[in-house]
Amino acid sequence: MIGRRLTHRMADGVRVPGTWRHAFIRNGGTYFLTDLFIYADGIVDCWDLVTLDEFEKKLRSGWVATSLPDGGWASAHHLGSWVFGEPDTRLTPELLLAEVRDTIDELNGRPDSTGRCLAAVEVFLAERTEENRSAARAAYLAIPETVRHYALGDMDRKDHPLQILVTGPGGPDPEWPDERITQEEYDEALEYFEERRRMAEAPSRVPADGAAYSFAPALKLPHSYPQRALEHPDKRSLRTDYPAAITLDDVTYPSVAHAYWAESVAEPEARIAVATAETGAKAQTLAARATRREGWDRTRTAVMTRLLRTKYEQHADLAAVLLGTGDATLVYDDADSDFWGDNGGRGRNWMGRLLELVRSELAAGRADVD
Repeated sequence: MIGRRLTHRMADGVRVPGTWRHAFIRNGGTYFLTDLFIYADGIVDCWDLVTLDEFEKKLRSGWVATSLPDGGWASAHHLGSWVFGEPDTRLTPELLLAEVRDTIDELNGRPDSTGRCLAAVEVFLAERTEENRSAARAAYLAIPETVRHYALGDMDRKDHPLQILVTGPGGPDPEWPDERITQEEYDEALEYFEERRRMAEAPSRVPADGAAYSFAPALKLPHSYPQRALEHPDKRSLRTDYPAAITLDDVTYPSVAHAYWAESVAEPEARIAVATAETGAKAQTLAARATRREGWDRTRTAVMTRLLRTKYEQHADLAAVLLGTGDATLVYDDADSDFWGDNGGRGRNWMGRLLELVRSELAAGRADVD
């Protein structure tokens, strides 16, 4: 189960989502406690990037260890080392491999073994034949034993109702093999699943404030360095250095970037030079050589917000481009700043966030007009 353990790796410029779990790697007779990274494309990092087939070989060879010997030497990097004393582990190579396969399915949004089992149970409940029960039981047994008790998401009853359902009345009780499942127990299991179905079919609770995530796919605003205004503006016009002049406090600037960098410098002479630079990039270069205004790092987001509002108030065609992005997350690249840019997930993406704010304000303004 992935939970909140989310990570990624870059492969040929593509972001591949992944997760991790703890594992022991046996190297040179020592068992190293480490993290096993699992990615959506089926690549596993166990001190080396390997395919799923290669990972299975690592398991079979004991490189990724599922059995821990009494007296074996163990180490956690930079934390400490110890000797195993009566170690206990439920994992086997087969179980760990099955769990990793489930994780890859989950990362790809596909049903894992639990999902496939519950789908087979639904088929059985719709048509209660022994053939469908047998299929549901096979799907249940295909869930790694270490995670079966999570299948129903019921921490009180665990997977007991599921075991009874796929076994049927008269079959061996899953907890007491010498006893048989009674009709009453079976009927209770049926009612349990009927109640789950009723709850699933009940109207879902709608968040009072709407969806937590955007419906539109994220939109990336990469570096483009536009030199002149486009006849038909596209997403490049959302860049701060796009040549769309703005007038602020009786001063006209060739772009938001010019205005921002001019506002950042302390000396009036330097400010004029920055404001009249040939391009936004040159304005930044000139500003970097000048003395910064005191407290600039605490006021820069407020300044940029004002400038962006001014840009889209004074350029209706560019406001239409921004509104056309819908509710998409705006991912802004800025090689010079991890504050303003997302930069492959390393930055804070403040520019993208402020553009989304101004977009919502524009939408609100249009709603008031309508």
